[in-house]
Parts: sequence; C-alpha cells; structure tokens
Amino acid sequence: MKAGRLKYVVGGVVLFAASYLASCGHDRKLVNIEIHPGNATFLTPDTSGQIVFSALGTYIHPPDTRDVSDKVTWKTDVPQLISITSGTASPLGGCGSADISASLQDGGNLVIAYATVTVDDPTNPICPGGGTEATLGVNVNPSSFGTVTSLTGGISCPTQCIAAFPVGSSVGLTATPAPNHSFVSWAGCTSSSGNTCTVTIPVGGASVAATFQ
Repeated sequence: MKAGRLKYVVGGVVLFAASYLASCGHDRKLVNIEIHPGNATFLTPDTSGQIVFSALGTYIHPPDTRDVSDKVTWKTDVPQLISITSGTASPLGGCGSADISASLQDGGNLVIAYATVTVDDPTNPICPGGGTEATLGVNVNPSSFGTVTSLTGGISCPTQCIAAFPVGSSVGLTATPAPNHSFVSWAGCTSSSGNTCTVTIPVGGASVAATFQ
C-alpha cells in the first residue's frame, strides 16, 4: 500500500489526514495459457500433414494478454504418434489421440495448457471415427487397352485406381476401351450391365477388375 495525505479546509483551517492508495506491489505474473486450436484432427496418418499451434498467455499485475508461442515448451504425451517442434505438429503414421502441452515457468509458477490432437484414418475401423469410409480399388487389364472412371469422381484408372468412399454407398463405374480395343468383362461388381459396374462399398473395401481386348 502507498501512503498519502489528503488536505481538507474547514473554516479556513487546513487539516491533513493520512490516506492509503491501493497499489499492486507485485511483478507481472502469468496466470493462464490457452492453446489455439484447442482441438485438431489429421484426417490421414500421412506424415506430410502439419498443424500449427499458438499459445496465448494471460497475465496480472498489470492485466495483459500476449502471444507466448515462442516462449513455451511444447510437448506431446504420445511421441510415437505426433511430433511437435516450435508449435508445429506432424503425424508419424498410425492413428489415435494425443495431448499437446504448452508449459511456461514464470518465476516459481509453472503454467501448463493442453490441446487434443486426433490422427484419423476413416478407412481403418480401429482408428478414431474409422470405418466410415473404405477403399475401392480398380484394375484395368491390360492397362493400356482402356480406362475405368467413377461417376462420383475419385477413380480414373489406370492413372488413379484407388479412392475412399463412404461405407454402404453405391459407386458407379464406366469402362471405356481405347481406340482399336473393346471391353470384355467385369469382375468384383455388386451388379453390372455392359460397360457399367455398380459397387456397394463394404467395411473392408472392395476391388474391381475390368478386362479389355
């Protein structure tokens, strides 16, 4: 507390009274950290993905909020699933959930915040949220005698011959022979008619072959 004096004038007589003005008297102190985003998901275990996190610190004495991303220590509790360097997280293959932490020692006060990261693979039933999609693979035989394309996109074989589709959905495929060649038959379709094939996607995925001559 900081002492002061207040002056009063009463009937021409000056009076002084002691007073105390509030003062914080403490150094700036970190009281909270927030990680942004607080939840993040890798939609594939592909190690090319990255998510950048930031840390926001809240202080008192005086009140203040500032970016402390470059001051905190970043860690993950599942290092075999996620790597994190300077706030940038990357999956390491596989699927599951991990906590990302940001910690900062402020004098004798350690402040820690957490964010949740999920690595998912919708084609893998054992992954978080997995089993909602499955892959459809297509073989063109011989590969230079024709093409197979899906009506909803994703398959354009022999260039792109595998794609993920929702489990239980019906995917239509069309076989188109190259010049001087003709379509012969399908294998693996749920149903087929001429050069068209329909596949109902099962949980474990499906494989279709188109033969040309």
